[in-house]
Amino acid sequence: MQKELVQSEAKRLLLEKCLQGEFSLGVSGQTGEARQQPASPSSAKGLQPGSSQQSEPSICSSINESTTSHPAIDARSRRKSLARQAFNRVLHLLCRFGPGGTTLRPLFHRMRGVKVGKNVWIGDDVYLDNEFPECIELEDGAMIELRATILAHTHGAGKVLIEKNVFIGAGAVVVTSGNRTLVIGEGSVIMASSLVTGSVAPYTLYGSDASRPLARIAKPFIGNTSYEDFMTTLRPL
Repeated sequence: MQKELVQSEAKRLLLEKCLQGEFSLGVSGQTGEARQQPASPSSAKGLQPGSSQQSEPSICSSINESTTSHPAIDARSRRKSLARQAFNRVLHLLCRFGPGGTTLRPLFHRMRGVKVGKNVWIGDDVYLDNEFPECIELEDGAMIELRATILAHTHGAGKVLIEKNVFIGAGAVVVTSGNRTLVIGEGSVIMASSLVTGSVAPYTLYGSDASRPLARIAKPFIGNTSYEDFMTTLRPL
């Protein structure tokens, strides 16, 4: 019985201190700045002249921090995030299949979050990261040709920077991984169908070797031909 009375008295004193401002009530608003509490006479005794008052860690602050991750609040945040993602995907469809390589497409990509400079050309069916469009930057004069793909994430968001007057050929794929920045230097040219996974120096022609004949085909690879049969009939040149 005496133990319960002690606990009850301790809780009452803790509540009084919270109400008097001796304990910080945690984060307020959306700016993430600490809420200023008026100093009580008892808390002012321990302060030295000219020193600034700092919030003390407390049960009240930890309770308030726990409310920031309340399931209901997290659910609302997820709904907003999903709504934004859905809106971005609709814009992305307009970017990929709508008209206006120097007008509407760059405009819609800006609305998605992509950083797009002046006089940028974006061709038909160009895919700029759906999940992290804000991690892609196209500087002035960049040209992205038909069906090129730029991905700014692989297991986490990175960044892709396409500098001024870069040309990216049709079907090229540019991809980086989380926490890495891939830069295609100013004035560089990425050949069609090239795969770029690392930074490219300025004024560099970048790409793989051109395709070449590999073998003579003795049996066409059609519907009734198995892969094994097709491979066994090939004759190297």
